Amino acid sequence: MAEKNQNQYPPAELNGYHRNDQESLHTMEDEEAKRKKRMKWTIGIIAFIIFQVVQALFFVLVIMKFKSPKFRVGDFVVQTLTINTQASPSFGMSFIAPIRVKNTNWGPFKYAASTVYFTYGGVRVGQAIIPKSKANFKSTKKIDVNVTLSSANLPSNINSGVITLKSQGELKGKVTIMFMFKKTKISQMNCTMTINTSTKAVQTLSCK
Repeated sequence: MAEKNQNQYPPAELNGYHRNDQESLHTMEDEEAKRKKRMKWTIGIIAFIIFQVVQALFFVLVIMKFKSPKFRVGDFVVQTLTINTQASPSFGMSFIAPIRVKNTNWGPFKYAASTVYFTYGGVRVGQAIIPKSKANFKSTKKIDVNVTLSSANLPSNINSGVITLKSQGELKGKVTIMFMFKKTKISQMNCTMTINTSTKAVQTLSCK
């Protein structure tokens, strides 16, 4: 019996081994938890950096890309039209010109007062005053102005039954993005329209 007791581990030593195993297991679990935590942090930081890069690219390529608003005259209805085809051909015309300022920027376009000139055969026959205002971001500013045109000593082709007019103008202003980034932009109008003298209707209208 004595020899058998000598070959057995004392209870104290057994408890020591159990404690060491448990401590090792806890240490491994703690290291694994820390490793997973570090990985989560790393993935989170990488995702945040990628998001910031994408956001910066979007901001630079889309938001901060300043564009010149489109400055155009739209289709209109001729209110009055008189034509004299005698020795000194002339005509008189009146209509409401629908001026449009289309702003595709991510910020408002504030512009100064301007003038749109109407010409026939290279001769100025009338004008429209554009008051200073602004076109909000991603919107179209609508301006309706009364226009009266008149001319004398016109070319003989006034008898052709069609009056070809040109409207030209320049709109200068500033686009403001994020309330702090500003850039001066100039919009040009260059439109050509033909009016049928019999029906008083606008047959064609094109703008560059």
